[in-house]
Amino acid sequence: MRCGRIAGLAVAILCSQHVAAQFVLFPKAGELASPDRRFTIRNAERETPESQFSGSFHSLWLTAPATGRSQKLVDYFGVAAVAWSGNEFILVTEYLNKKTSRAMLFSTAHPDNAIVIDKPTLIQSVPPDLRPSLRDNDHVFIEASRVENSVLQLSVWGYGSHDSNGFRWHCEYSIPERSLQCAARSEASRERDSPALRNPRF
Repeated sequence: MRCGRIAGLAVAILCSQHVAAQFVLFPKAGELASPDRRFTIRNAERETPESQFSGSFHSLWLTAPATGRSQKLVDYFGVAAVAWSGNEFILVTEYLNKKTSRAMLFSTAHPDNAIVIDKPTLIQSVPPDLRPSLRDNDHVFIEASRVENSVLQLSVWGYGSHDSNGFRWHCEYSIPERSLQCAARSEASRERDSPALRNPRF
């Protein structure tokens, strides 16, 4: 997976609008077909030598049943919440552990050009007054929600020493502009936009 090279993905998203389908949890789900059945996302166990601990135990693969072709999207460990946005785009929230997650967006046309939004990316992108919530809280979750009007919608929330009662943001990543904006949101909007995976089981 090559991150940061998203020109092809940006062009594809500009040509269409999609709303994400229901998220399912991997590895438990095993596989998830696109709405038109042309593609399937499959889980694969990642073999790790006994003398090596890499931290990744599973992989997500994009397969085309009609041709038999397949391509690895990403290695992951823990739990991954996955959904299709239309027939072309794949939303992934990887729960790295019980304290953090990152969001990814893949295209079937350019599966090796992923958009990845993680904690370091947010710290560099948000205004300075928002950064303490990311730096000083030990629980920070970034969840993909949907793609709408060329914008990747994200739910960001967490808690810790800086925000003992928690914080909740709605963030938007503009694909064509490669820019990210975040704003605080209400509890009601959090429940509506989130994949509803507050406490995934590891």
